[in-house]
Amino acid sequence: MSKSSKVLDQWALMITMFLSVIMSSCSKHILDEKPLDFLSPDNAYLTEAGALQGITAIHDRVRSGYYSFGEFGVMNWATHGSDLGYNGEVPGPGSGYINSYRDDLLPISRMVVDTWNAGFQTIQWANVLIDKVQNANPDAFQGGEAGKKKYIAEARFFRAWSYRYLVSTYGDIPLLTEPVNSAKADFIRNPISDIHNLMVEDFKYAAENLPRRGEEDAPGRITQGPAWHYLAETYLEMGKPDLALDAANHVVNDYGYALMTHRFGTGLGNDVWGSGDAYYDLFHFGNHNLTDNTEAMWVIQVEPPPTIGGGQIASAYIFGPRYFDIGLTPDGKKGFRGELFNGNYTGYSDSLSRPTANCRGTSLVYYDIWQSDWTTDDRNKEHNLKRNFYFDNPESAYDGQKIDFSLYHPARPDPIADTCKIIFPLHTKVADPLHYFLQPNRSGGGITHKDWYALRFAETLLLRAEAYLDLGQPDLAAADINSVRARSEATPVLPADVNIDYILDERARELYAEEWRLIILRRTGKLIERVKKYNDNPLCPGLFISDHNFRWPIPQAQIDLNVGAPFAQNPGY
Repeated sequence: MSKSSKVLDQWALMITMFLSVIMSSCSKHILDEKPLDFLSPDNAYLTEAGALQGITAIHDRVRSGYYSFGEFGVMNWATHGSDLGYNGEVPGPGSGYINSYRDDLLPISRMVVDTWNAGFQTIQWANVLIDKVQNANPDAFQGGEAGKKKYIAEARFFRAWSYRYLVSTYGDIPLLTEPVNSAKADFIRNPISDIHNLMVEDFKYAAENLPRRGEEDAPGRITQGPAWHYLAETYLEMGKPDLALDAANHVVNDYGYALMTHRFGTGLGNDVWGSGDAYYDLFHFGNHNLTDNTEAMWVIQVEPPPTIGGGQIASAYIFGPRYFDIGLTPDGKKGFRGELFNGNYTGYSDSLSRPTANCRGTSLVYYDIWQSDWTTDDRNKEHNLKRNFYFDNPESAYDGQKIDFSLYHPARPDPIADTCKIIFPLHTKVADPLHYFLQPNRSGGGITHKDWYALRFAETLLLRAEAYLDLGQPDLAAADINSVRARSEATPVLPADVNIDYILDERARELYAEEWRLIILRRTGKLIERVKKYNDNPLCPGLFISDHNFRWPIPQAQIDLNVGAPFAQNPGY
């Protein structure tokens, strides 16, 4: 990837520090200065360069808040608390994640607080940018008034996108369309319908004023397609499938998106596991931003060191099994030797890196959804869903043999740890074999530097299928689903077999670790039912979910600090 394609990353650290100051500044000052030759909240976004700094900071905030590990980002909620997974490293309550809705989801839980704060901080930053750019002179922007609207549209996209997660998670929440410029303790909880209406307005504005696909200033910048996609999703949640279909049709028909059905990109001839296919190539290092990739709609930008502000994605850390904790082989030798580094064997593989079993999939995602096409669906083949792991120690008679816990006599003492933490299938899309740039003594430490899909065209097709289903057109729904399945050589589904559970299963097959699963389950009304049915955490079956857990609790600090107006807690907490 060229350095010019990473404009968003180059400035991220500097701009984030800058915004941490100006976003908290008040609009009125004792001296009422009118700054002319230094940056302030009053002049920061009045030029093209200033607006670019602001939107770059929002992109960086989204990346660090939702696609990293440090802030309990949505990469965790892609599985945690859903029908698709739980924390395998510590499957019981108290792991810091939703292994037990009864025990872990509290108004003071870090996940509850961080999600609220990251969402509303992004909204505040977007509102500041919107407010200032609206008052800027059009002559300061390339394209004049249209150039101004481009930045406003991107900020409004992020405002609506942040509300998408917040309103799904907490229900009624404050609706903020202007910057909060001073201390405020009288927020109110606006109804969900008001939030949805704002999201519709914002996504519409974004769809009308953002660049078209291929005309964006840099990879990772938002274009019209994602705005139409999330507008369609919003309409579905509002119970308006006809409008959802119209919005999804814009994505499908107007921008040249298409599923990747042939092998492409940087990994050809260098497959690590198996022979590979087009689906595998989608996730190979360096392929996300290629112009040949017609499936990418919104890509989170990451750049390996030494690029300043290049960021990182913790996907390999979060999703894989702790194979290196295997201990001894059945004949008493060290089970995994690993790579040679500085004269010593590390105990880690440069293909697998160092996962933590933070997200362990359920039987649904590893086994059940593949039964009808176990040997035919490419997504279930070893290069995409790795099921086989091998002992690695030439001193053992078991060297190179598949790890099988039935080989141990006597049996190993902790079977739950063996299958929840140490060995379980790995979706290879989350790994980045032979491209780990940090911590060579730990094969990268699970930190990846490849880009990450926030949105792929396959998701739009499955979203449109949902709209068709709601409109009583299962034949057209099946056609969209089958276009996704055909890419992976899966058996076509019959229209009579299409229902919302089938679509949710197909999303799991196609979008595991990518989609924000909790949002999808709430929107379809399936959260409680499917978590109870499919989440087979051995220590917390069904995650002890109850009906009131459909929404998360409001952070207690928000309630305590809002002394100027009532701010009710969600029921059941």
